[in-house]
Amino acid sequence: MKKTTLVLGASVNTERYSNKAIQKLRANKIKVFAVGAKKGTVLDVSIEVEKLQFQDIDTVTLYLNPIRQKEYYEYVIGLKPNRVIFNPGTENSEFIKLLKEKNIETEVACTLVLLSINQY
Repeated sequence: MKKTTLVLGASVNTERYSNKAIQKLRANKIKVFAVGAKKGTVLDVSIEVEKLQFQDIDTVTLYLNPIRQKEYYEYVIGLKPNRVIFNPGTENSEFIKLLKEKNIETEVACTLVLLSINQY
């Protein structure tokens, strides 16, 4: 089964890593949902600004700095993902502790690297 992924901190800016991640996830035929600061579209993925209750999220990949993550703690936990990936610059020991308390796997890694080495 493919790992349905939520990209949190998504951007339409092609220079941003969140945008590159959406493109690479879709190239790997992974279903993607995206939440960001501004509405937009990357390939066939709509970036939402509201915290929508997406179903069957396997992985949440974070592209928000630790300060911006705070407002998403409850949201991410509520989605009940199997794991949360903390991309470079998003490492957050407070959030990692909360996720582990809920038995949600955490990984400090780069989504783009994981995809490129088939470890996603």
